[in-house]
Amino acid sequence: MAFGPMFCCGRGFGRKERGKKQPTWRVFSLKELHAATNNFNYDNKLGEGGFGSVYWGQLWDGSQIAVKRLKVWSNKADMEFAVEVEILARVRHKNLLSLRGYCAEGQERLIVYDYMPNLSLLSHLHGQHSAECLLDWNRRMNIAIGSAEGIAYLHHHATPHIIHRDIKASNVLVDSDFQAQVADFGFAKLIPDGATHVTTRVKGTLGYLAPEYAMLGKASESCDVYSFGILLLELASGKKPIEKLSSTMKRTVTDWALPLACERKFDELADPKLNGKYAEDELKRVIFVALLCAHSRPERRPTMLEVVELLKGESKEKLAQLENDELFKTSQALEYNDGNDGTSAAEDSSDFISEEKDEKQDSK
Repeated sequence: MAFGPMFCCGRGFGRKERGKKQPTWRVFSLKELHAATNNFNYDNKLGEGGFGSVYWGQLWDGSQIAVKRLKVWSNKADMEFAVEVEILARVRHKNLLSLRGYCAEGQERLIVYDYMPNLSLLSHLHGQHSAECLLDWNRRMNIAIGSAEGIAYLHHHATPHIIHRDIKASNVLVDSDFQAQVADFGFAKLIPDGATHVTTRVKGTLGYLAPEYAMLGKASESCDVYSFGILLLELASGKKPIEKLSSTMKRTVTDWALPLACERKFDELADPKLNGKYAEDELKRVIFVALLCAHSRPERRPTMLEVVELLKGESKEKLAQLENDELFKTSQALEYNDGNDGTSAAEDSSDFISEEKDEKQDSK
């Protein structure tokens, strides 16, 4: 695959983009990245997934980087690499992970980012940092608003508009100041002017997938809004999108949260790790916004610009409308989950929707 022409728009993009400076990224040599990561040493590995592995590295100037080393064994995987680099080269926002550069030599496909010392939201909510309780309420609100602003930029200010398609806790990274950085654009799609959605193969993670996308493959900005709603519930409550109740029973976070929200039992919705230290009006706002975002009917969901406004609490009138929404009247709870994929998703034994299976089939 030839990468030169693809990035012409990437180099020029951003010169006038909302007053941001021109993106700075470059092509790395494989030798340079081998040296930075100590030959992709196991001790340098930060994590891995269906796409490949991510390694910590240090460049000759002392700056720290994260290197995503993709498994490339098909044209489709190569295309996902090209899409991610193209999109990262196009966008610049304080809440979107910045591209440092890439390497495409032989069979190697590597993407280089700034290293995020606080890793991901997933690590703080459910992983290696969860016991340290570093996410107080103020940090959670900053992460909620920052990640919303990053996604709103993709939907409303990037040209053409971009849908992420894989918004989840592991794809929201946290920098040294606990600011959110939305990452991982390998599944992203560009939306042509005038298009309401693109029909595509389903990718993503169970529990975060909008029902119309999971069932019909219709990807739109609204699908990202749904995923973000699940993420907000996870951030506020500390619960995973799908919770295992027993060996045979699972429950989605929306099934758990909506009845409590209808009964205004916000103390039961807050993450126990907060020890009651949160602003109740902000928690209420986050829960209401989250549940409206995760509505099974796409037309009922807000846009990400509206989400940002609501999370910031800028309009008392709109907050009052939100709180009085028919969704939060007990009789509406059944309609909310009508057609929702919560039950079927909860029965699945895997968190991931078949991208690994699809890729294995493609590589045969």
